[in-house]
Amino acid sequence: MSKRVLSFTLNGDPTEVIVKDNMTLLDLLRDKLGLTGTKKGCEQGECGACTVMLDGKPVNSCCTLAVECEGREVVTIEGIAKGGKLHPIQRQFIEKWALQCGYCTPGMIMSAKALLDVNPHPTELEIREAIEGNLCRCTGYAKIVEAIQAAAAEMNWEEGKA
Repeated sequence: MSKRVLSFTLNGDPTEVIVKDNMTLLDLLRDKLGLTGTKKGCEQGECGACTVMLDGKPVNSCCTLAVECEGREVVTIEGIAKGGKLHPIQRQFIEKWALQCGYCTPGMIMSAKALLDVNPHPTELEIREAIEGNLCRCTGYAKIVEAIQAAAAEMNWEEGKA
């Protein structure tokens, strides 16, 4: 298996790393770069635990080859908090008790962020559609939807305040 130098932006920082052609983005993030917030779930693109943003769109990192990220921007759960302050979605997941075991939470938050980045005023149905690729076996989704709605309201308020 051949190797190559991969250059991309990771959580806002230029990154270069040597990868094998068959390495997944998930394995690159967790095993080579130590970013373990992105969870390894089904490894088949069915559970959403490994969701990250690639050029602003949510992708299952278990089904994305690392080499596909050449020259692109990857954002993980570790990259959305700024200056030591949690992102509003992260904060609302905690405040609204939208997590239990927490395994699905990073992927769920990344899917929610992708939605709110393009639709700051989503309906409940739009929220549910945005997270439909993320499986949670603990919460029943009601608190997750509530947290995303609260985060949208907080983010819209902060934008209007500025």
